[in-house]
Amino acid sequence: MTPESVAAWMLAQVEREGCIYQDDVVDFLAKAKREDLLTENADGNQVVGKAVLAAFRKLTETTVVWVKPERYWRWRVAEDEPGRDARG
Repeated sequence: MTPESVAAWMLAQVEREGCIYQDDVVDFLAKAKREDLLTENADGNQVVGKAVLAAFRKLTETTVVWVKPERYWRWRVAEDEPGRDARG
């Protein structure tokens, strides 16, 4: 399992469900015993690592946005502002 294969799995989840939560990616990697693809944030929680995020961004730069308050990625819609972050 590589960062690129995880990013492809994430994209497949977005295609099927319309979004993917960070916690679901963390669970997926933990169950696969790939904690090396995770990192710890300032609060001490495991989050998706930079290599996976970079690979996912490469696949979805203009099509997916990050909704920070709820910690998930979803398809970009016309109302979204430019950039990777969205309001909801």
